[in-house]
Amino acid sequence: MKHSFLSLIVFTAIAATVSCNNEPEKTAEATPITDTAKAGENKVMVPLSGCYSFIKHKDTVLLKMDKLPNMVTGILSYHFHEKDSNNGDIDGTLHGDTLIADYKFMSEGKPSVRQVAFLLQGSSAIEGYGPQEEKEGKMVFKNLNEIDFKMGIKLKKIQCAVQ
Repeated sequence: MKHSFLSLIVFTAIAATVSCNNEPEKTAEATPITDTAKAGENKVMVPLSGCYSFIKHKDTVLLKMDKLPNMVTGILSYHFHEKDSNNGDIDGTLHGDTLIADYKFMSEGKPSVRQVAFLLQGSSAIEGYGPQEEKEGKMVFKNLNEIDFKMGIKLKKIQCAVQ
């Protein structure tokens, strides 16, 4: 019985020593993982904003866009004198200096979607035109390489209004 009691004490001491030695290692391993996760959670993507306008006589076009790393979102408004106004949202991507986006707006009380293109050069955004066709319920350019920016409306960069 003395031998069993002594074995129990030795076993308990060894178990306590092994247990104590493992705890700091677990803590050391867990700390960097927790810190890394917190660092990733604190990253904030701030969009680059730009506003452009065209005003001639009683016609106005306004474009506000927010550029994130993989997409561009914003607002586009057309107000042509004695014609229906269109106000809507854009969602698209930049291809070099060219914005290709879906413009979602209301036309004659019905939701519509059409593809728009703007060439961004310095302090201007020039709207592009080209043949379009209907695909999956929206009007899209037949060929993105054939968009013409020569005769498009030229919007000038302006200060974005505080909202």
